[in-house]
Amino acid sequence: INKTWTHITETCLESDESYEGVSEASFKDALMHSSSQKNNGSVPQENGIKKHRTSLPAPMFSRNTVSVWSILKKCIGLELSKITMPIVFNEPLSFLQRITEYMEHTYLITRACSLSDSIERMQAVAAFAVSAVASQWDRTGKPFNPLLGETYELTREEQGFRLISEQVSHHPPISAFHAENLAGDFVFHGSIYPRLKFWGKSVEAEPKGTITLEILKHNEAYTWSNPYCCVHNIILGKLWIEQYGTVEIVNHSTGDKCVLNFKPCGMFGKELHKVEGYIQDKSKKKRCVIYGKWTECMWSVDPQAYETHKKLEKKGDNKKQKNEELEGAENEDADEMPEVQETVSVIPGSTLLWRIDSRPAHSSVMYNFTNFAMSLNELEPGMEAILAPTDCRFRPDIRAMENGNMDEASREKERLEEKQRASRKERAKNDEEWSTRWFQMGTNPYTGSQDWIYTGGYFSRNYQDLPNIY
Repeated sequence: INKTWTHITETCLESDESYEGVSEASFKDALMHSSSQKNNGSVPQENGIKKHRTSLPAPMFSRNTVSVWSILKKCIGLELSKITMPIVFNEPLSFLQRITEYMEHTYLITRACSLSDSIERMQAVAAFAVSAVASQWDRTGKPFNPLLGETYELTREEQGFRLISEQVSHHPPISAFHAENLAGDFVFHGSIYPRLKFWGKSVEAEPKGTITLEILKHNEAYTWSNPYCCVHNIILGKLWIEQYGTVEIVNHSTGDKCVLNFKPCGMFGKELHKVEGYIQDKSKKKRCVIYGKWTECMWSVDPQAYETHKKLEKKGDNKKQKNEELEGAENEDADEMPEVQETVSVIPGSTLLWRIDSRPAHSSVMYNFTNFAMSLNELEPGMEAILAPTDCRFRPDIRAMENGNMDEASREKERLEEKQRASRKERAKNDEEWSTRWFQMGTNPYTGSQDWIYTGGYFSRNYQDLPNIY
């Protein structure tokens, strides 16, 4: 995770093998998005909008019969880098598909592009940054660790973007992605490599990697990193997720900054899922306060109105505190999930920035997927002739798990890992270095740090000499 047990295991809980070691290119291949490609892989339409599947072929299997403790008991306090987990703890998506879920609320970027005021643009970008991690709510299954050289593409004409991602390193595991607006309004890119630690009852993902959003119309670039994510009760009790830490979004063009505090739940759970922060301009003047929950919605309000509301709220809280302190008790067996408090209390004068979409009714038996996630591994008619052979829709272990065939999925996962090990040994024997295809290591021009930059060309559909990874 940064994402959850998802990023969470994504990155590290997966394999016992050792791993391998924006620019103008964004639109070099834009013209290759031809009408023939648009027609290929078409799916049923409703009012001119493509319809995507809204459920998986089979429901998930129960995880109750598998003991995680037998696997993790030797790992307390260590980074989880070479631990093999039973496939029953996976969800039928690759981590490359999981990070594609950042794009579910792309309309927020489109809104930012249309706004003339930089503070209002920052509000929309901040809402997008929160929405990008909202899909982790209750997603306690881990995505499959991508194989080195694995790719994933997604084009959503109705949302106005296309995305390409590639697993560019396997030790440490690094997933690079690049998304661009079909009309040329924005570019969104980054590389994700979370570090995971097991703490006895929980697994914590430390976010690594910078996310960059370029709004080309306004010649602006925003950068940020995701919050920490923790999955509780790995050993015993009901799994639950919290995200915490400070997310700082910087507009490198104007000097505006947004600071968001993802709050840990606290002793009585009052802060569970809460996000609070503010936007300041380059003179460090607070221009607005942003608040809400990453599982529900985000609002913006004038700083003075916020402070007045908080003072009144504090008076009421002090009366309850003594009673709650007497009731508080520590549970040695499991970290009980705090009772979810009432929905966000809206301060008068607030403006709604974002509200989460409801999940489908059958989500709980399908890995708690959102509607967007349900469609990510769909192999639409005509796709096989277009996609790169390294696309994770072709991964047989994920496909078997999605279809409910857990034995086949487990066999295929082991086969793919052994195939990858053999390929690595062969390269070492021949003194060959792995070469990435669509991204190269470079410098992020806004942060000055190392980053994986898209080199262009993927959508020209020249897929000769791609590795046979499946």
